[in-house]
Amino acid sequence: MKESLLRKATESSRVALELIARDAVNFETCVRKMAYSFSHGGKLLTMGNGGSACDALHLAVEFQHPILEKRRALPAISLAADVAILTAIGNDADFTLIFSEQVRLLGRPGDVALGISTSGQAANVARGLKQARDMDMLTIALSGRDGGRLVDIAEHCFVVPSFSIHRIQEAHTLLLHLLWDQVQVALGEEDVL
Repeated sequence: MKESLLRKATESSRVALELIARDAVNFETCVRKMAYSFSHGGKLLTMGNGGSACDALHLAVEFQHPILEKRRALPAISLAADVAILTAIGNDADFTLIFSEQVRLLGRPGDVALGISTSGQAANVARGLKQARDMDMLTIALSGRDGGRLVDIAEHCFVVPSFSIHRIQEAHTLLLHLLWDQVQVALGEEDVL
């Protein structure tokens, strides 16, 4: 078991390092645009399914309720959080519209929409990001494998170089923490973490 644990931890670290090394410049640009949005009254809308819905919730909480008391709270809404609206839209219209309908109602030009899909193929995330793009929102996607359809939709798409759902999700967690931290730094907070 020890060998298996070490192999998987090493693979997780390798994937994360490869992702950051490849996308550091794009990531910095994305962070600066997010900081600009927040500093001009924008908000963050997050979306995902299954484990990615949990990651979307996680990111929204990080921004709304910072773990460090000296860092500012910023407006963020997880579009996966309200089971009543998700099931109402899914039942009355179509499950692929659960995020785009919320983006249309809650989003404004200059806001940020972040979608998470390990395969990049989630139709509802793709539609949500397309709606956001059509509304002149900053669009960000976290994906894996080859990026799927999100590569062509999001302004900034970070594709984890792996086909393992676990490695992809682990790297997404790292990206979420780095986004939160670096946006705070870009807004003038100390780089202490």
